Amino acid sequence: MIWRWLICSSVALGVALGALVSGEVELTNSKNLAVRKHKDYAGVVLWLEPVGRAVPALPPKRVEMRQKDKLFQPHVVAISLGSTVDLPNLDLIFHNAFSNFSGQPFDVGLYPPRTSKSVTFRHAGIVRVFCNIHATMSAIIAVLNTPWYAVTQATGKYAIAAVPPGEYQLRLFHERAMPENLKFLERRITVPESGLVLPLISISETGFIPAPHLDKYGKDYPPVANDGTYPGAPKR
Repeated sequence: MIWRWLICSSVALGVALGALVSGEVELTNSKNLAVRKHKDYAGVVLWLEPVGRAVPALPPKRVEMRQKDKLFQPHVVAISLGSTVDLPNLDLIFHNAFSNFSGQPFDVGLYPPRTSKSVTFRHAGIVRVFCNIHATMSAIIAVLNTPWYAVTQATGKYAIAAVPPGEYQLRLFHERAMPENLKFLERRITVPESGLVLPLISISETGFIPAPHLDKYGKDYPPVANDGTYPGAPKR
C-alpha cells in the first residue's frame, strides 16, 4: 500500500509540475548594435495559449523593474494578469514612469531616489513604459492571460516550465519586429508529457523604424540639465 501510494503521489506530482517547453530564438536584419556586435537576443517574449480549453486561474505574482543608470532593468518583463510590477528608483535623481500606449495606461507620478512605486496590471496587452523626465528610458511589460510564458536570455534561449500536456498556440512579441512577421511565426504545437524542444525561431527586424515618443502630456521632452534632472524638478 505504501509503495502504491508513492507511485500515485509521484504521478500526481508529475502532472502538477507539467512539461518543459524550450528552444532558441535568433534576431536577423537588425540595426541594433547589441544584436549586430554581441548577438544579444534578449527580450523576446513567448507564451502558450491553450487550445480548446480554458486558461486556469492565474495566481498573482510580484516582479521588479528597477530604474538604475537611467535605464529600466530588466528592459522586458512578462507577467500574468493580476500581477504587480514594482518600480524602485535606484538612481540619485527623480523618475516618473508612465505608459499611455495600448495595454494598461498608468502614471505613477514623480518620485525621489530610494523610493518605489508599483502598478497592478488587470488588462492583457503589451505595455510600453517610459519616463516622463528622461526621453531615452523605455521598457516593455507583457501582460499575458496565461501562466506559461518566458523571455529570452541574451543567448536567445528560453524555457517555459510546468506546461500540462496538450494543444497550444505559440505566440511571440519582440519590440523591434513588425506585427505581421510575428504573426507569421505563430504556430500550433502539441506538448507531450516528456516535454518539447522547439526548432530555432528566426525573427527578422526588417521594416522596423525607431520613432521618438512624446511625454505623458503628449508634448516634446524639454531640454535635460547636466545633472540628469529637468527644468522645474524638485530640489534635492
